[in-house]
Amino acid sequence: MRGLWLLAVLWLAGCQHGVAPPPINGEIRDLRSAEVLTAQELVNRLAVAERVIIGEQHDNADHHAAQLWILQSLGEQRPQGSLLLEMLTPDQQAKIDAVRQSASPPTDLPAALAWQDGWDWNLYGPIVRFALAQPYPLLAANLENSEIRAFYRNPPVLGGARSNAESVKQMLLEQIGDSHCGLLPESQMPAMLAVQQQRDRRMAERLLAAAKPSVLFAGAWHARKDVGVPLHVVDLGATEAPTVLMLAEQGGEVTAGMADYVWYTPATPKQDYCEQMRKQFGK
Repeated sequence: MRGLWLLAVLWLAGCQHGVAPPPINGEIRDLRSAEVLTAQELVNRLAVAERVIIGEQHDNADHHAAQLWILQSLGEQRPQGSLLLEMLTPDQQAKIDAVRQSASPPTDLPAALAWQDGWDWNLYGPIVRFALAQPYPLLAANLENSEIRAFYRNPPVLGGARSNAESVKQMLLEQIGDSHCGLLPESQMPAMLAVQQQRDRRMAERLLAAAKPSVLFAGAWHARKDVGVPLHVVDLGATEAPTVLMLAEQGGEVTAGMADYVWYTPATPKQDYCEQMRKQFGK
């Protein structure tokens, strides 16, 4: 029966009444006041926001552990309206809803959700399993691959003064170049920028449409207040930007222009993605 399945998933996710202390260490700061916070104080402040974006480093296990803990802790503070994930696309939504409504869990949950290989299920699985057992919806927030291809071939005109600012576009172009290790031809950069900003615009649209209080998990650059989804939310007519918590590794720098709060987690060994990319490009 579905009820028994939900109880089992909740127990496995550690969501019995009273959330345990956070599973990771690190320093948490309110970037507006420079005040150092405990994890519980952070949750107390996030709980009063209608919309929260939590920026992550995709391959950092600590960040996903923190996200799950925050989601559980917020549920102890007030009813949650919705959870949105950058890792999910619209063509997966019907599959997500079907799993939530099923009487028993599927044998192969990633297959049932058509989970994309680019997102490490070992990192995202606990969050997804927990969210599927909740009374609030789990929502796709990204573009479909067909949309990405269409935007790449024919970049649309983006409306909105904040997201269209030249400083925003220039910063994103630099990030796109750096993240591709300088291997992208200059001719591809405008199309890559268009796709990045259309992803931000879609996440903003979905966030505005979602039941509140809502939480979006997304990559750090999508989450940033100065170049990402928050700008699009305001450009789309919201009177208040979402509250942003950035998860970052110690040694990085997050400023008040980028986020409202930062949780610095222990640094992890760096993978040489550029070496992998050079092999992919044959360089």
